[in-house]
Amino acid sequence: MNGRKRFIGVDSLGLVWALSVVTADVQDRDGGCGLLGAVRRLLPRVREVIADSGFSKRFQEFVHKTCRWKVTITANAKDGFKVHTRRWVVERTFAWFVRYRRLVVDYEYHTETSEAMIQAAMTHRMLRHLHPKR
Repeated sequence: MNGRKRFIGVDSLGLVWALSVVTADVQDRDGGCGLLGAVRRLLPRVREVIADSGFSKRFQEFVHKTCRWKVTITANAKDGFKVHTRRWVVERTFAWFVRYRRLVVDYEYHTETSEAMIQAAMTHRMLRHLHPKR
């Protein structure tokens, strides 16, 4: 299968704390469940997950039962465009990825390599934030 799906969990600043890159044939709900299931024990202070409307009821039930977190789903397209108060943080993080040439197009053969490129880009982003150019 050609293509990749990137699942990320970000904090309020847009910094990545959970990352999963899978092939494009994986459903959103399965990728989201895999990501949150892998990191839920590492994040004891998380209380809410904001997800896109592409995530199904099964994903919401998984988060409620397994992680015991509140789930907020953004509005569907049929209701018209509505900006969710915190949804832009994730979109901004994806926009940061586009600034790195290796992340614009899916050049990598393995998903692990794609994850490593995203981690390198976020490390660079955080270092530049700590010590900006003068």
